[in-house]
Amino acid sequence: MSDTPDSAVRQYIEQHRVAFLDDLVEWLRIPSVSAQPEHATDVRRSADWLAAKLRETGFPTVEVWTTPGAPAVFAEWPSDDPDAPTVLVYGHHDVQPAALEDGWHSDPFEPRTDAGRLYARGAADDKGQVLFHTLGVRAHLAGTGRTTPAVHLKLLVEGEEESGSPNFRALVESAKDRLAADTVIVSDTGMWSPTTPTVCTGMRGLAECEVELHGPDQDIHSGSFGGAVPNPATVAARIAGSLHDADERVAIPGFYDDVTPLTDAERALFAKLPFDEAAWLATATSHATLGESGYSTLERIWARPTAEVNGIGGGYQGPGGKTIIPSSARLKLTFRLVAGQDPDVIEVAVSRWITDRIPDGVRFDISFAPSTRPCLTPLDHPALQSVVRAMSRAFDGQQILFTREGGSGPAADLQDVLGAPVLFLGISVPSDGWHAPNEKVEVDLLLKGVETAAHLWSDLATTN
Repeated sequence: MSDTPDSAVRQYIEQHRVAFLDDLVEWLRIPSVSAQPEHATDVRRSADWLAAKLRETGFPTVEVWTTPGAPAVFAEWPSDDPDAPTVLVYGHHDVQPAALEDGWHSDPFEPRTDAGRLYARGAADDKGQVLFHTLGVRAHLAGTGRTTPAVHLKLLVEGEEESGSPNFRALVESAKDRLAADTVIVSDTGMWSPTTPTVCTGMRGLAECEVELHGPDQDIHSGSFGGAVPNPATVAARIAGSLHDADERVAIPGFYDDVTPLTDAERALFAKLPFDEAAWLATATSHATLGESGYSTLERIWARPTAEVNGIGGGYQGPGGKTIIPSSARLKLTFRLVAGQDPDVIEVAVSRWITDRIPDGVRFDISFAPSTRPCLTPLDHPALQSVVRAMSRAFDGQQILFTREGGSGPAADLQDVLGAPVLFLGISVPSDGWHAPNEKVEVDLLLKGVETAAHLWSDLATTN
């Protein structure tokens, strides 16, 4: 093997491959299921295990932070260069529930390796992608000859992501000074495919509401009163039916006012992805695409805001007929938001729009759940380009393309509270089956994540 920084990194990773995978298997055996109270001690055990491993890796500061729920782990390794930028890595150590009877081929908490794949709950989401940073920083030191990282490196690994991160924002706000960073790296995401390495550039935000509608004080006879008093179920249906216009655009005034538009460069890069719409529809168990006119399917789910009816109900739902005007009805709506949109502004617009559609004689209440802000890093951001270069080195010079995430997550809280750009470094692929039976991680890709992290810190140090 030639004597270059890249070859030194690969050699170090190969020499420590077995020990790294043994460590991961040990961690995966801990059933850190945050959603199940009976596993609370296991979630704590998982945090303690990670803290010990980070100390062993070389982090001089490692702490387990308690919250009203599950504990998080914080670690810090300052660079010996006082002017080095600060980077915060985010991930989570809790996992989804899993049981053999769910359809697993083996015990989900007894990891097994088969054909280069490691099967276990949390293998990809997110223990594997957290742990690769331990070997990554050691390989970084081996490749550069440094005794400390080229950046001031911090880690925050929460224990409640799979339960909706109910205490995460408060934790970040309370520890804002300790967590301060120039760049945030989220290692809780994935790539397009094993042969198409990609970097995610953003996630959508989320606003969600429930509308309760009340008409008559009780169910009443539709023959005696129908056509003469307002029907709350009809009102709910009309609200749902008028949510979109003929071009499938959200019909709420002002909804698109602050949307950051897709650039031509982004649209061109999305179009380079080998997207098979028929296969995507099969995965969606759906039979046709439908969405905002003028945008492709990928653009709709990654870069455009949406409104969805998640539930609608009211009146009689049993067998046969029951000729009534129901006393009440309800409607559940969610709005996926994109860069530029403020959930608080959207909630006001939604409330006003719904209020204008309520007739006299119908009492109503609109309640909103806690919202999530969208986050987006521009393609030309220097830190994003560092991630791209580091990943390209790990993937032997292959072109790195870009994706976004259609869903929402706690990454936006880090961006919002810390005021730092959020970048995504993940190597998981769709077949890894997050949250599903037989979750796995491709071992070779996991080691590509290690290699990317090993290169990233030096690149970020020279970019910032």
